[in-house]
Amino acid sequence: MADIVERLQAFNQNRLPTLVQLKYHRMRSNTFAFYRGTCHLFYEDWSHETTPSLLNDAPLAWICGDLHWQNMGSYKGDNRLVYFNINDFDETALAPFTWDFARLLTSFFVSARMLNIKINHVPALCNLFIDDYRRELEKRRIRSIEEDKARGIVRDLLFQAKTRTQKTFLDRYTTEVDGKRTLHIDGEKLTPISKEQRQTITAHLESWSQQQIHPHFYRVLDIAHRIAGIGSLGVERYTILVEGKGSPDHNYLLDLKAETTSSLQPYLITPQPHWSSEAARTTIVQQHVQGVTPALLNALQLDGGTYVLREMHADEDKISTELIQNKESRLEKLLSSIAQILAWNHLRASGWQGAATWSDLIQFVRNSRWQEQLIEYVQSYAEHVEQDYSTFCSAYDTGAFSPPHDHR
Repeated sequence: MADIVERLQAFNQNRLPTLVQLKYHRMRSNTFAFYRGTCHLFYEDWSHETTPSLLNDAPLAWICGDLHWQNMGSYKGDNRLVYFNINDFDETALAPFTWDFARLLTSFFVSARMLNIKINHVPALCNLFIDDYRRELEKRRIRSIEEDKARGIVRDLLFQAKTRTQKTFLDRYTTEVDGKRTLHIDGEKLTPISKEQRQTITAHLESWSQQQIHPHFYRVLDIAHRIAGIGSLGVERYTILVEGKGSPDHNYLLDLKAETTSSLQPYLITPQPHWSSEAARTTIVQQHVQGVTPALLNALQLDGGTYVLREMHADEDKISTELIQNKESRLEKLLSSIAQILAWNHLRASGWQGAATWSDLIQFVRNSRWQEQLIEYVQSYAEHVEQDYSTFCSAYDTGAFSPPHDHR
């Protein structure tokens, strides 16, 4: 197999070069950041290394594909209530449900040192997570985590989201002058776009909005490139300021993100449904899995590309390191909440488009052998990630990922 440098450069070669450099820089910060930025390596290794057969023979489900603890968060649904669930479906696919478990549980082993959690405690936390998932699955009751049902970190996230106002949120991203808002180009969250890009996006959004109930809501006031996350850095992404409900404090921000093929695709044996676009894949699966999706979620075609449009809002939060650092009891509650969410999501989409039925899932999870194989695998793979990160750091520090014109 090719070395880490070649594998990373091959995967990122068609992305925006300046943002790929930023991606590598962020991945250099710690092992978990590296893990977040290398979902494709996880599945390349899963495909090529010896993986316990039970983990690949597990019932099929609609999985996130890139499930780690920072891809969980709060969001405002299209019914305007705030929920907590998976917030990234870029890599979603029909695959053994154990793939998501492996990706998630590895993330806790990889980030244990950063979170100041004793590494020898992590296997027990993983077993608690699987036990909670099994119990919730066996109840066969589909629910959602809303504010009145939340606890621990999740409750804190939903509460702090509730206290924010639209004006405060808009002030983070925009500047108001003479009663009009424009995006604040700070070079960190937002960077400028060309006049041609602005005209193209505006024209497409205007055309699409004519088919909506309130087309004037989507009247474009300003557009900028958006810089967010790690794994998807280099993919086209924009923040769009629109008219919204009229006054400057009732303007809205939209996120428009290009969708590419799932990095799981080369390693999937199960035939996948035919989607009209990659954006259709992510939005349709998200609708079935979550039940209540983020506000204004839509798939758009734009200048030959496929994009996901959704609202950016004050109620949106990810789990930060500070929320669980040195707080093992809070981490246990978080894992329990994630286990519940996965069980509900799998039940909600069971039997849909090739996914296993709830009875097949329950029958499989009652066999403890897969649980033992999973914990053993993720513990071993976390060590593999540490080795890859060390190799990456050495290569990065000696200029292996620098642009060709950079002669450090």
